[in-house]
Amino acid sequence: MMPGKDLLRIEGLNVVFPLMRGRLRAVNNASLRILPGKVTALVGESGSGKSVIGQTVMGLQSQVAEVSGKILFTDPAGDGSAVDILQLPRDGLKIRSIRGKRMSQIFQEPMTSFSPMHTIGDQITEVLKIHGLGSPASRRKDCIEILGLVGFRDPARMIDKYPFELSGGMRQRAMIAMALICRPALLIADEPTTALDVTIQAQIMKLLRDLQAELGMAVLLITHDLGVVANMADEVVVLYHGEVLESGPVRAIFDNPTHPYLKGLMGAIPHFDMAPGERLRPLREIKTLGGAALAMLPGAVRRPEVAKATGAQKPGAADDVLLSVRELTKTFAARKSGGWLQPAQFVAPAVDRVSFDVRRGECLGLVGESGSGKTTVSKMLMRAVSPDSGDVIYNDGSGPIDVIHAQGETSDYLRRRMQMIFQDPVSSLSPRMTVRNIVAEPLEIHKIADGPARTEAVQALLTAVGLDQSALQRYPHSFSGGQRQRIGIARALALQPELVVCDEPVSALDVSVQAQVLNLLKDLQRDMGLTYLFISHNLAVVNYMADRVAVMWAGRIVELAPVEVLMQAPVHPYTRALLAAVPFPDLGRPLDFETAALSSDVARESWAPAFRPAASGDDMGPADLGNGHFVLAQRNVDAAELRA
Repeated sequence: MMPGKDLLRIEGLNVVFPLMRGRLRAVNNASLRILPGKVTALVGESGSGKSVIGQTVMGLQSQVAEVSGKILFTDPAGDGSAVDILQLPRDGLKIRSIRGKRMSQIFQEPMTSFSPMHTIGDQITEVLKIHGLGSPASRRKDCIEILGLVGFRDPARMIDKYPFELSGGMRQRAMIAMALICRPALLIADEPTTALDVTIQAQIMKLLRDLQAELGMAVLLITHDLGVVANMADEVVVLYHGEVLESGPVRAIFDNPTHPYLKGLMGAIPHFDMAPGERLRPLREIKTLGGAALAMLPGAVRRPEVAKATGAQKPGAADDVLLSVRELTKTFAARKSGGWLQPAQFVAPAVDRVSFDVRRGECLGLVGESGSGKTTVSKMLMRAVSPDSGDVIYNDGSGPIDVIHAQGETSDYLRRRMQMIFQDPVSSLSPRMTVRNIVAEPLEIHKIADGPARTEAVQALLTAVGLDQSALQRYPHSFSGGQRQRIGIARALALQPELVVCDEPVSALDVSVQAQVLNLLKDLQRDMGLTYLFISHNLAVVNYMADRVAVMWAGRIVELAPVEVLMQAPVHPYTRALLAAVPFPDLGRPLDFETAALSSDVARESWAPAFRPAASGDDMGPADLGNGHFVLAQRNVDAAELRA
């Protein structure tokens, strides 16, 4: 290929989907280029047409899509002539020899992209088999080699694992291995780090950078995360409603954005330099009355006297502490690879003696990498999972209630006072129920109001979260991701809870919709006096939302402090590593990949001895550093030594 010649050039691309009510133009006269060996980032909100462009380049667009324009691919391993992908028969030999071999794609959700019925090795080697490359023995050898290249420690053993046996980060690595097994010239990465925690995200980013340099391939990076773009891209293309608004080198785009849309996109991102009380600026404000719309909801909760009669109460909770968690432990059992008939083998606890307090009216952030135990803690608080040991005490102001052992009316009362907002706004809403039925269901279960009063309550809840009354008779599939999450919030507020557990409520949303939902949650907390336990892997989001932050690692809380203290002066090495792994949308603050991409198990070897358990046993405990700042360390270490 001649120097400077485009690897891929898209000219005047149009993609139109015929619908019952008209025609949807998903891509409108879009033009862009991808240079050999370079990373081109395609940036925009959900629904802007990014993934449609990626699918069309691969020839994977819907059969009903009407496509026009040119997609010219010049294979560096070929004769130097350009091939128009759109002119090739959809399932012909030519496009099949390019797709998967010379152009590959990794998808956003690796769990749904893998077959759960076949091993990782079978699915990766299938690509070689389809393209007629190598013998079964050589294909297995190539698979082990590529698995080692993408970071598997024991690829010869992992090749026979099933997808569900791998963590999210490991599945994404296996997806990358599948895409790279044929050493393509172009890799299309569709949101490769979305919903991954910052440490795994940094590992995937470093992996893509290293593989790009080693294999000399070009990358089309589809993302809405401008922090990832700033640390990965050579060129940037900004897409809005299918149209290219701005494109150019990454430095020109970040240093001098000209289009108002790109400026708005940057303003919607939470960052660590925000002033106290500063609000996010979403691209489109949602009209909401917040908690003011819920002032007259029926069914005000009163604590039943049966709480005393059941004996489900324990003394000792402070008046300002709404929820007190003490020594909470949960261990799951695993079996040997020999099969289900093998006896269960206990592994390390998922949650190991976790203790913390949630104060009335505050937002306590709970952060940590995947597998640290955050969601398991939330499930135990909501009684979806039973702990092995420990206490959870809820104090509504008239006396403590034992959450774990509460029964009967006390249990019903707790369910009304403690609600949850889930991570995935799609799977958490029934596709067979209208919005009216979804939001009214808690009221129906707890026999609160009926007829017109219940309808009025549902209308007030939708108004509070910025949805109009036309939503009542619609189904979840007809709403965007941000709107579905607002429906989930309305359902959680239907019973007027005091404590809301937010489990990654914005991780599946793009930055502009994320800003809307975060501002809404802050408004509702202010207007309704809500208390939040906010679980997230996005430290910038936690910094915006939380009053205090608890950091979890390997099932234990390793540091707990007021948010401003934790973000500015972290003490525990793991907390420092988490902060170092956050990609900033600022070219002047590049990510240190060598440090950020270290796994926590590897990084632990460099921790100071004070933060590591002694070989003779676990003599770790929370050291008080003053002003509500605690860090997990050996009990005999002085606080001044920990700060050093």
